[in-house]
Amino acid sequence: METKGLWEPPNWKEFLVNLRIMRSNNDAPVDSMGCHMSMDENAPPKVYRYQSLISLMLSSQTKDQVTFAAMERLRARGLTIDNILNMSDEELGQLIYPVGFWKTKVKYIKKTTQTLKDQYNSDIPDSVEKLCKLTGVGPKMAHICMKVAWNTVTGIGVDTHVHRISNRIGWVKKPTTTPEDTRKALETWLPFELWSEVNNLMVGFGQTICLPISPICNECLNRDICPSSGKGRKSPNKKTPVINNEEKEDQFDEKKDLIKKEIATKSHTQKIMPRKCQLGGNDLEPKKNLKTNTNKEVQNPNITIETVECDLQNNEKILNTLSAADIEMEDFKTPKQVQMRAIESKIENISQNISKNKSPLKRKSLRIKNEQKNEKIENHGKQKTNKKSKVNSN
Repeated sequence: METKGLWEPPNWKEFLVNLRIMRSNNDAPVDSMGCHMSMDENAPPKVYRYQSLISLMLSSQTKDQVTFAAMERLRARGLTIDNILNMSDEELGQLIYPVGFWKTKVKYIKKTTQTLKDQYNSDIPDSVEKLCKLTGVGPKMAHICMKVAWNTVTGIGVDTHVHRISNRIGWVKKPTTTPEDTRKALETWLPFELWSEVNNLMVGFGQTICLPISPICNECLNRDICPSSGKGRKSPNKKTPVINNEEKEDQFDEKKDLIKKEIATKSHTQKIMPRKCQLGGNDLEPKKNLKTNTNKEVQNPNITIETVECDLQNNEKILNTLSAADIEMEDFKTPKQVQMRAIESKIENISQNISKNKSPLKRKSLRIKNEQKNEKIENHGKQKTNKKSKVNSN
């Protein structure tokens, strides 16, 4: 482990001053929707501290906007230890959705809440070591919780933004691969009085300018002293997070839910408005009363929607009647790309070829093949007779 004072990054003080200038507008999501803004200020101290812990647990792998919205729903429902324990897993999941790994977090919140009630008199622990023993709480959450809930600085809260930016700007002596390694490296040289400030500075900076992909270096005041200026690289040496089976199931369920929503949206937007159409003509008129329910009759009492949708190859009589029938259709569901003219031409082609199994092109090709085959047989026969005649003459 490195010793304090042996190393510090070049130009770090100038870098810090520029960071403060760029963050002076407080225009990042973390400034208005961060974990420190999600609690009820009028709540009793124990409830306030509990809410800060829940907010941090929800924030993992989740944007501040999503976390803040989930916290508002929980607070409206009553975010206290007793209310959460009396709440069903299904209801809790609906309130926190769509935070990342929400199904796993439902289990973590329930288990941690029960632990707080049983072991800590419905309060939260007052040390990093005890906080990290709670289900679903890691070092980053613990250090930030100590600052927000207990107003005690115990370490630097390093999330993905602080980890990425610290490596980009060279604030670690050697490239680090995890946020916890970054925290330890920063605490070896960064003065203690800056520990509580650096998280908010870097998180907002990472949300607005030093983005994970394609950072906006031309707007950064540190572009002349930053070793990564203009490179536009991603988070350096970032390891793929280890995901357990429960989290994999959550990811699968979330993707499945998104796919279902997309399909529902597409199917809704691709419906054609009900119209009245005269097959055999080109005019489209506004719809009247059309039902797609099978066995419901249309204007011609001999034709039903069910029979129209049957295999046209076995309904020659119906096809002869369709050209004159005035069919009313309602809730006619087909993709927008399908035009009525295409339907008319399709029915016309089927009616022309319904009497035979093969299309005119196929019949023509078969006739040509048969003629060619007969010609070959005739030519072959002529050749044989010619040979015989030559042999006899000899």
